[in-house]
Amino acid sequence: MARKYLRAKKSQGFISFTSALSVLGIAIGVMALIVVISVMNGFEEDIKQKLLGTQSHIVVTGLSGDMREPEKLLPGIMSVKGVEGATPFILTEGLMSFASGVKGVVIRGYDPATAGKVIKLKDIIKGGADINDLGESGIFLGNELARSNGVAQGDIVTLISPSGIVTPLGIMPKSMEYRVKGTFSTGMYEYDSNMVYITLDSAMNLMMKDQPTGIEIKITDIYKADSISKAILDRIGSGYWATTWKEMNRSLFSALKMEKTVMWIILLFIILVAVFSIISMLIMIVMEKRKEIAILKSMGASSSQILGIFVSMGMAIGLSGTLLGLAAGLALTYNLNSVVHAVEFVFGIEVMPKDVYYITGLPTHVFPIEVAFIALSAVLLSFFATIYPARQAARQDPVEVLRYEG
Repeated sequence: MARKYLRAKKSQGFISFTSALSVLGIAIGVMALIVVISVMNGFEEDIKQKLLGTQSHIVVTGLSGDMREPEKLLPGIMSVKGVEGATPFILTEGLMSFASGVKGVVIRGYDPATAGKVIKLKDIIKGGADINDLGESGIFLGNELARSNGVAQGDIVTLISPSGIVTPLGIMPKSMEYRVKGTFSTGMYEYDSNMVYITLDSAMNLMMKDQPTGIEIKITDIYKADSISKAILDRIGSGYWATTWKEMNRSLFSALKMEKTVMWIILLFIILVAVFSIISMLIMIVMEKRKEIAILKSMGASSSQILGIFVSMGMAIGLSGTLLGLAAGLALTYNLNSVVHAVEFVFGIEVMPKDVYYITGLPTHVFPIEVAFIALSAVLLSFFATIYPARQAARQDPVEVLRYEG
């Protein structure tokens, strides 16, 4: 009976048109939600990978400032379950003098023997340079830093430390010359335009320190960083504190989560618009079929059976739109870059300029649980849309209807 009502006659073609619009509206809403959420997931994963390529998962530092005798702590840290690598480091700020001028930079000192086990330094260095051959006088520059200041491999630059030598004339900043051994690219503009790498010994010499800033740690499961950081602190004792990668980038990931939540809400309104069209369509059918409903009830059809007819109609539209949206959304998500390239070719535009976004395509990542939640939301909204019209149909008094329309 529900199928018969959905197949409207020519005189009731508007009902069929409204049904088709309802299916299309739900399909578009589901498709848009899958594509947008998948792209946002992809961007989050891409940013996470780039950050964790230059950052460690956990950083342990001393409460008093510098890390005292890190070599005594490394065996205890490495013995914690889930720890994959650990390396001492120095992170500070300074000035870099080029032939073209002076710029403030972030100086990062690394231990060539252990840094490769924690950060992906080998993967980001360009030009085939070896991180183990940097020496006391070698330096790696971010590719944006080198490009914007006209520095090439083999050039000499000068690092100036804010902490210097005390003289009768005051504090004289210490400076050291370095030869550029290569450049690196993390894919993050802030890092590539401000950071430099030198060896740990060279950094301590420049900063006039005898201890590193802290210890960077890599773990097997980044989502267990909180529990592993607590286990590390329990193992090495008091006087230290640990910071996880989530805490170091809290503001960034909080902003991404907020944007994702807002997009969920906005795109759900597209589905809601289609749901309202289901309500209006069912109300029109109820008004159109008043006499037929009355005849069915007079022949013995119960109110629950009438209710089931109109709920089935609404659910048929909702399920059809949801399945169509799922198929279209997943197909578009897995072929998004091909679609983007086609749009760029047809309209002669660049959707994601590489010099702005530092990516070669739109990253996507589909989480099955999110897709299932989107489908379930669309089906539930469609179900709730059928309740009011179906109840109105079931409540009709056949005697009254047949008296006035018979």
